[in-house]
Amino acid sequence: MRPLTEQDIRSSFVNCSKGEAKRLAVPRDLGERPWDDLDFLGWRDPGAPDRSYLVTERDGRLTGVALRYPASQRGFLHRSLCSVCLTTHPGGGVSLMTARKAGAAGREGNSVGLYMCTDLACSLYVRGRKVPESGVRFEESLTLEEQIARTQGNLFAFLDKLYG
Repeated sequence: MRPLTEQDIRSSFVNCSKGEAKRLAVPRDLGERPWDDLDFLGWRDPGAPDRSYLVTERDGRLTGVALRYPASQRGFLHRSLCSVCLTTHPGGGVSLMTARKAGAAGREGNSVGLYMCTDLACSLYVRGRKVPESGVRFEESLTLEEQIARTQGNLFAFLDKLYG
C-alpha cells in the first residue's frame, strides 16, 4: 500500500459524513507505518473504545470505512477466526466489526459486519510480521502471495457489501 496522508484518509470515507470524517482520530504515526507490508491501514480510535477505522486502496481509489465493535470480550479459552486473514486468536482477538452501509441505506440504519482481528493487523499476521497471542498461525499450503490475494479478496468482498 502506498503511504497515506491525513487528508488522503479523511477524504476516503464512504460510510460517514464529511463532518464525521473531519472529526475522527487519525493515527499520528503515519510516517512510521510499514506501508509495504500493509493491504490496508487499520486503527482503533483511542477516544472511543467501540470504534475503529480502515482505509484501503482498490483500483487506484482509496476507500475508508468507519467500523464499530462491541466492548465485551470473550474468555481466554475461546478461540475465533478472522474472516479476512484467517488468523485464529484466543479471547477477544477477533471482534464482530460492523459498518454502516454507504449512501441512503446507511442513513436508514442498514449495516454489514464481519469477524476481524480486533487490532486490525491482518496484513502483518499474513506476512509473519506479527504473531497472534496464541503464538502461531496455522501452516498453509498457499504461497505468501496467494495468502495476500485471499486476504485482499476477503476484504474487498466485505467492502462490496457496503454498496449493496
